[in-house]
Amino acid sequence: MEESISGFKIRGTWGDIVEHGERISRALRDVKVHRGDEYNEAFEEWDEWRPKSHERIEEDVSKKTADQASVAEGKGEQAGKNPDEDIKTAGEKLSESYEKLDEDDAEGAVGKWGESIDYVARAADSAGRKALRKVEDTVYQQVMTQLAPYYFDNALISANLQQSTNGNEEEFIFEVNVNDDGLKDDVSQRLAEYEDTIDRWHIDTEKETTVAEAVEGVEPPENDVDGRSKSTKN
Repeated sequence: MEESISGFKIRGTWGDIVEHGERISRALRDVKVHRGDEYNEAFEEWDEWRPKSHERIEEDVSKKTADQASVAEGKGEQAGKNPDEDIKTAGEKLSESYEKLDEDDAEGAVGKWGESIDYVARAADSAGRKALRKVEDTVYQQVMTQLAPYYFDNALISANLQQSTNGNEEEFIFEVNVNDDGLKDDVSQRLAEYEDTIDRWHIDTEKETTVAEAVEGVEPPENDVDGRSKSTKN
């Protein structure tokens, strides 16, 4: 692993970069980033995005990168409303505006008319965001990942993953930076400790326990904070 001001970088196989991501997540857990502090949500986003042993870069990491980079939700989407629902509500508000006019309530009519316009604008915003998001997803996955690295960026972590060919062998370059300088120093110390104390890192793998439970009538093994079975953890 190479360490610089721009982050922690590693070159190697898919297994190497998976391990690198796991080590950084483990280091962040060890310094308690995941336990209710300001970076809790950012840590969960990173831990979901980082490459996993069962994933493929062209499919899984590409999709997760496009999802993470997509346009943020607007007010309508945040409220759980689709454009059609907001247009319907806008029509209802407009009808209420006319009713206010019939009641000689000019102020109330203007208020309802304004609400109607707001719902129309929100519907247009939601539709536009969805259309742009669809284009972004297609363009990013089909074009951008051929020209630029797969990347992740939030308040806690900035990372990029590149794929190259070294002779006949596939090679990956994975650089991860912790954006908080204090946390970065703590993570650096933890990573150095792992180098000194852990001879062989156990890479997490996706577990299939549903069939075993159904056939054998047993509970799945309890996992520790790193997602490993306590019965197999070194």
